[in-house]
Amino acid sequence: MASLYLKYRPSALNEIVGNNEIVSALKGMFKKKDVPHAILFHGPTGCGKTTLARIIAKELGCTENNIVEIDTAQFRGIDTARELRKNIQFTPLGGGIRVYILDEIHKATGDSQNALLKILEDTPPYIYFILCTTDPQSLLPTIKGRCSQFQTQLLSDLDMNQLLIHVAFQENEEVNQEILEQIVQDSQGHPRNALQILEQVLSTPPKRRMAIAQQAAVEQTESIALCRALIKRESWNKVKDILQGLKQQDPEGIRRVVLGYATSVLLNKDDQVAGLVLECFEEPTYNIGFPGIVLNSYRVIKG
Repeated sequence: MASLYLKYRPSALNEIVGNNEIVSALKGMFKKKDVPHAILFHGPTGCGKTTLARIIAKELGCTENNIVEIDTAQFRGIDTARELRKNIQFTPLGGGIRVYILDEIHKATGDSQNALLKILEDTPPYIYFILCTTDPQSLLPTIKGRCSQFQTQLLSDLDMNQLLIHVAFQENEEVNQEILEQIVQDSQGHPRNALQILEQVLSTPPKRRMAIAQQAAVEQTESIALCRALIKRESWNKVKDILQGLKQQDPEGIRRVVLGYATSVLLNKDDQVAGLVLECFEEPTYNIGFPGIVLNSYRVIKG
């Protein structure tokens, strides 16, 4: 049985929840029949980059057989880039177009990126490339310059709540609003995370559902520890130790926890440190990843 995330994965632009600006821009491109042959989606993990890529391929009229998804593990070698350059010279079977979706492309080696750049500079009219990444800063500037860029966003609490209500309704399930709010809080704007938590909730008896929903909150404990240390402006050595335990977590998720905590503090009292935390963590960190969390934390502590 397919997971909820896959079962309710959007297959058309009108089914996309959130990212309204991107959806509007893409609809305009299709209306004008002016879709670029190289597109770059960048943004947090689990926020629809690959989904958007597949929808574009479908809207272009590309058949399933001519959609080629290549992940980073397959694209690390220069030989793969050379093979790709060779393959795009052949027209798709039955005519039409072929779409290559290159996922997490920022992890490709420098040589691979250089080879890809040459491919993007000389793309046949029946070939489209869609690049997806959580870290666009790791891409060659020349590659980014060849692509039309779109930045995906985390879902707002309102959009996330509506998504969960819709999926629960489609599954013929009634979920207490308090539980839905807990899932919204735990998912930190990531629809994939939210649906994974919802799936766990729906697989348990109603009496245990809140407990299951709250399990995800346990994973935020270390992030909350960081929040408290920043607000108290503990020593850098203590903050550094907390950061060591956060290395494997999503940086953007950490940032949202910090922002939420500091906002709550500031709304309850006049706290200059909370204001400083909000200022330091204002910008998204997925461009530079975890180092951004470390740098922002250092700025708070050192003032």
